[in-house]
Amino acid sequence: MPKLPATQSYKGVFPVVPTVFDAQGRLDLEGQKRAVDFMIDAGSHGLCILANFSEQFVLTDEERERVMVAVLVHVAGRVPVIVTTTHFSSFVCAERSRRAQDLGAAMVMVMPPYHGATFRVPEASIYDFYRHVSDAISIPIMVQDAPVAGTPLSVPFLARMAREIENLAYFKIEVPQAAAKLRALIEAGGATIEGPWDGEEAITLMADLDAGATGAMTGGAYPDGIRQITDPYFAGRRDEAIDAYQRWLPLINYENRQCGLAACKALMREGGVIAHETLRAPLPAMHPAPRAGLIEIARRLDPIVLRWGR
Repeated sequence: MPKLPATQSYKGVFPVVPTVFDAQGRLDLEGQKRAVDFMIDAGSHGLCILANFSEQFVLTDEERERVMVAVLVHVAGRVPVIVTTTHFSSFVCAERSRRAQDLGAAMVMVMPPYHGATFRVPEASIYDFYRHVSDAISIPIMVQDAPVAGTPLSVPFLARMAREIENLAYFKIEVPQAAAKLRALIEAGGATIEGPWDGEEAITLMADLDAGATGAMTGGAYPDGIRQITDPYFAGRRDEAIDAYQRWLPLINYENRQCGLAACKALMREGGVIAHETLRAPLPAMHPAPRAGLIEIARRLDPIVLRWGR
């Protein structure tokens, strides 16, 4: 039975929201709300919470719930919010996804089931996993195809799931040669690939856009900068998009290759958005040298993040 067309399509820049902690590593929900307000003011088309760059792997279930409720209530429909509901268990992932939908999530993002370095399941079980989640909800599912899962997802398999599983329509591709995989996926899946998306902090953004990406899930500190690339690109002003990509690529590179998930919090703290850039242990604090390099490069670009809270 063919899938019904979606009622709404999500495109544009959907950065990952960091989970904000105080100096002792406890949730700082007021800081969380300020981070969200900044990201919306800086031009985000939507947001993603509880992702890997949100440190979802250091949160308790109760803390996940508190963050999800706080963000969705505070956003109050200003922009669509994607909630990451990844879990090895089909049952737990489905329950998380149903809860996110009930609270107003626009979409859920789910990695294929994995646990640790060695626990994997065969392709048939991955298919059943996503079907189980889809059967529990009516909002779209985004497959996060990233190396951290250690689970190869072939283009034919992804295209098959897009054709056969009702709510599976978005695909964030973060593997090596991402653009080639996006292009092949669009060719294989056609109209069922509703949302081919770029990820990995936009390090491959131009190539992914050329391959057909319609969305980008980036770090959370400079959606205004990413939109200087994507807005002209989607408007057909390619030269302007390339020029902007050249300007912003050093900062994108610093985040993706040097600082990782700490970059967003460092930039937000530097600009007065949040009071602390705490990473929860055992993640180490960023070394002062790459932090200084990050801020130096960012200042040359004058992103909103460095001015928003001052």
